[in-house]
Amino acid sequence: MALSEKEPLPGGLREIRPYVFEIPVGYRAGMLVPGIVYGDADLIVAASAEKALEQVANVAHLPGIVKASFAMPDIHWGYGFPIGGVAATRREGGVVSPGGVGFDISCGVRLLRTGLKAADLRGRLDVIMHELARNIPKGLGRHGRIRLDYAQIDEVLSEGARWCVKNGYGLEEDLDAIEQGGAYDTADPGLVSARAKERGLNQLGTVGSGNHFVEVQEVVEVLDERVADTFGLAVGEVTVMIHTGSRGLGHQVCTDHLKIMGQVMSEYHFDLPDRQLACAPLDTKAARQYLGAMAAAANFGLANREAIAHWVRQSFHTLLSVDPKSLGLIYDVSHNMAQFEVHEVEGKLTEVCVHRKGATRAFGPARLEVPRRYREVGQPVMIPGDMGTASYVLVGTAQSMAEAWGSTCHGAGRVMSRKAAVKRMSGAALVKELSARGIVVEAGNVRDLAEEAPYAYKDVGRVVDVCEAAGLSRRVAKMRPLGVLKG
Repeated sequence: MALSEKEPLPGGLREIRPYVFEIPVGYRAGMLVPGIVYGDADLIVAASAEKALEQVANVAHLPGIVKASFAMPDIHWGYGFPIGGVAATRREGGVVSPGGVGFDISCGVRLLRTGLKAADLRGRLDVIMHELARNIPKGLGRHGRIRLDYAQIDEVLSEGARWCVKNGYGLEEDLDAIEQGGAYDTADPGLVSARAKERGLNQLGTVGSGNHFVEVQEVVEVLDERVADTFGLAVGEVTVMIHTGSRGLGHQVCTDHLKIMGQVMSEYHFDLPDRQLACAPLDTKAARQYLGAMAAAANFGLANREAIAHWVRQSFHTLLSVDPKSLGLIYDVSHNMAQFEVHEVEGKLTEVCVHRKGATRAFGPARLEVPRRYREVGQPVMIPGDMGTASYVLVGTAQSMAEAWGSTCHGAGRVMSRKAAVKRMSGAALVKELSARGIVVEAGNVRDLAEEAPYAYKDVGRVVDVCEAAGLSRRVAKMRPLGVLKG
């Protein structure tokens, strides 16, 4: 539900239409643009309670910011930017801020179709999940089956998923269904520190910890038959969703360049309300270094998901004798990135640097960035649930292109701290509860599993409903979890 005019609006908000709220420029001195927040009553109240709306207003101070500081319905507190924040800055006079990308550079979602029906897995799901767990390491600091040397990691940082395909860890046809064709061409491995590379040497093809996972799912509802048919989705079919990013390498890149940004900030005399918004003008060395290193880390993230998909295919082939090529890639998109994109600004096509942190590209029909096979309907958007909750496939819209730089939510968004979540239920009890619902869980650390319990997150169904009601994206299909591989 939308907030009514009779209810008090937190954070200086005013409702401009159902599910869309504005923090006016006058809310805080120094704001250059308004804040635009998408949500309903409960989502807005939750965001206000943890001060995420204050971060939306803070982002509106960034030099060169265009149009608005946006917040998706899954907004929650983050470093500098809120998670769920979107902001674009002008090429001339604008800045880039690592806080607008986050520590897990290129964290994103990949979805595979399998050609199987849920009935095909009946009685074998335990074995399938065990085989996935054997092939795909999960958890903090875990090492993968691909061991790189320093020359090879530079190749990965340059070539992204293309490196995996070239070296037998992926399929050529995948590349057309990955954002940027599988690699960000602006990457410069020479700008990635030795420490960051060291952290990535043995982590290619691993899930990591936190909310990252590999999930076997069943499509239980199709909400747009035309688009679902284009994406290759039908009720009863099995999909595999992969949610992870650039692991320790990306975290180190962010840490390294936040330090650099903090050191040079005083040179620019920016009046920013939060030091975590450390930034540099786009035409400076500090900005160019960050963007080159960020793109390299993003390539590691794309390669990581490609390698994981390879092991998923191998696992299904081993146990079910399916052709690995039958596990086709629907799409792979990052939700922690800053990218130069061309959008309409004040009636003119303009290149801007779009920061999306915990927000997903949701490009509408006809955009050249959308793979040709989807260009008539729009870009696929995958919205993960968490273990016991549904996941969704959405599609981008022309309205989102016009309003919010072609962006939508990236998930449900936390409502409970990890510490509080663990106090509510033990990891072992959560596994037992999910098992009773027919969901098989393979966890790297059962003791910490409750940190990512479904109750720690907002209702993902409500979040995607708001995105659709606000015009940011449309629902295409709903999936339920069958088995979860969790870090």
